[in-house]
Amino acid sequence: MIKVEWFYWLCGIFFVLIALQVLNDRSNPKRLGSGAFWGILGLSFGYGTFVVDKQAPAWLLGIAVIGLAVLAGAGFPGKGAERTTAPEERARFADRFGNKLFLPALVIPVVAALFGAWLAKVKLGDGKPLLETGSATIIGLGVASMLALVVGMVLLRPMSPGVPLHEGRRLLEHIGWAAILPQMLATLGLLFNASGVGKAVGRVTDHLVPKGSLIAAVALYCIGMAVFTIIMGNAFAAFPVMTAAVGWPLLVQQFDGTPAVVFAVGMLAGFCGTLCTPMAANFNLVPAALLEMKDQYGPIKAQIPTAVPLLACNILIMYVFAF
Repeated sequence: MIKVEWFYWLCGIFFVLIALQVLNDRSNPKRLGSGAFWGILGLSFGYGTFVVDKQAPAWLLGIAVIGLAVLAGAGFPGKGAERTTAPEERARFADRFGNKLFLPALVIPVVAALFGAWLAKVKLGDGKPLLETGSATIIGLGVASMLALVVGMVLLRPMSPGVPLHEGRRLLEHIGWAAILPQMLATLGLLFNASGVGKAVGRVTDHLVPKGSLIAAVALYCIGMAVFTIIMGNAFAAFPVMTAAVGWPLLVQQFDGTPAVVFAVGMLAGFCGTLCTPMAANFNLVPAALLEMKDQYGPIKAQIPTAVPLLACNILIMYVFAF
């Protein structure tokens, strides 16, 4: 059986190498704090394996997370010296390779989809699954990332094998602490649900939804998913809260909605909120940083005219097809 832990360890090693690079960069005035940020993050990936196996205490990871938050609040990680090509060189490379530049990026979704849809069902001779149960897509993402790296190296033929690591560091420093914001927000959603926030929201919604009004309940669930996603930055974080408050007790239990349709469309409604919030850094702020846009909120401003009517469409789709 192929387990997912190797991918987590690979991520950890990558972040540790980034930390070592940052610490050796004398041009970075924030190299100590930045190196500590990436180093703590990298070591946490490896240490997490022992926590899952109950061979190490989990509270140390909690301290590491607090340490990352403190460093981010103090302005770390900072940017080091730029290691990139000039605009003229980029234009020349774009003319030379054309659409082939998209090949490494396209490898990732294709391979990850194959793992999630096909290899996840493959069984070994003893009846055990080939891939660890529940982790097929993540394992596929790890394999796809490695294959994309190989394709990129073969296609672009960089002068040094260390170029991907240097460019990875440059991009991480450009993005900063926002690179780990999605993971933090997803965890926050689980904490909210475990602490009873969903039930508290449910008590509030009881006073907002007219008794027996299906359309009001559907609208409240979808709009609530979008609003909580805007606040938390992650639809997966908003999902347990709004589902515990409205989705399950009202739409499924009271109005006999089809769970698969209710929850699938509910997630799509949450994604409408993703398009509208800077908290969804990986979707909105990161592209603005990578594309070096003058307006860091440019993607959000361009997406809002799509998000609002799409939310209305999701409300209609749920109302028509889920009941």
